[in-house]
Amino acid sequence: MKNPSNNQEKKRRLDLFGSIFPREYDFEEMLADQASHILTGVQTFANWLRTSPLEDPAKLEELESETDRMRHDLEEKLITSFSTPFDRQDIYSISRQIDYILNYAGETAREMYAFGVDPDGAIIGMADALLDGTACVADGVKVMNRNNAELEEQIRLARVAIHRIETIYIMSMADLLHTGDAMAALRKREIYHHLRDAGRALRNTADIMHRTAVGLA
Repeated sequence: MKNPSNNQEKKRRLDLFGSIFPREYDFEEMLADQASHILTGVQTFANWLRTSPLEDPAKLEELESETDRMRHDLEEKLITSFSTPFDRQDIYSISRQIDYILNYAGETAREMYAFGVDPDGAIIGMADALLDGTACVADGVKVMNRNNAELEEQIRLARVAIHRIETIYIMSMADLLHTGDAMAALRKREIYHHLRDAGRALRNTADIMHRTAVGLA
C-alpha cells in the first residue's frame, strides 16, 4: 500500500520544482489534443469502411498530415523545454505511438482502395476494436497526472480492445489459410497485418501510459 505521506512529499517537491522552473508549454494539453485528433481519424477510418463503394480515402490522409504537424510541434517544444510534467521520453513515446495508430489505419485504407479489397467482418471487427481502444487512450491521456484511478481504468479497457484485435486477427488468418483464392488471400493478409500493427501501436501506447501512471503514483 502506498504511503500517503510519501505521495504528499513527492507532490510538494514537484510543486517546488515547478515554481522555480515553470513549464513553458502545456504538454498534457498538447498530448490530449493530439489524441483527440487521432481518435477523429480512426473514427473516420471506421466510417469509411462502411461506405460502398469505397472511395479514395483523401480525408483520412488530410487528418494524418494534421496530426503529424501536431506531433512535430510537440517534439520541437520538447527539445527546447526545461521542465516537463513527467518523463520527456514518455511524452515523446506516447505522442509517437498514438501517431502510429492513425498511420497504420491510413495505410490500411490506401491499400484497400488500391488493391480493390472490400471490407469483411474481420476488417470491420478489428477497426471497431481499434476505435474503442483509441477512445480509451484519448480519455486516459486527458486525466494523466490528474486522476490515476481513471487512467488505470481506461488502460484496462484499452487492453480489452487490444485483445479483441489479436483474437480477430488470429481467427481471420486461420480462415484465410483455407481460402481457394491465393491472390485474394495475399491482399487480405496485408490488410489484416496493418490492422494488427495498429493494435500493437495501441498496446505500446497503453503500456507507456501505465508505466507513467506507476511512476506518478
